[in-house]
Amino acid sequence: MEIIADRDLCIGAGLCVTSSEAVFDQDDDGIVLLLVGEPEGADADAARQAVSLCPSGALRVEE
Repeated sequence: MEIIADRDLCIGAGLCVTSSEAVFDQDDDGIVLLLVGEPEGADADAARQAVSLCPSGALRVEE
């Protein structure tokens, strides 16, 4: 699985970071930064949750 983050759609809500600090971070403007593009194990599960919680739709999963 691969996580795709569209920084242009990101509104800086930060739910991704609270779901998975190992996969996501935010820059100084609050915009998503992808730390791990292809998470595995528990990080993959947390990343999927982050994708489902993203209010702007800036995150998606590609299998």
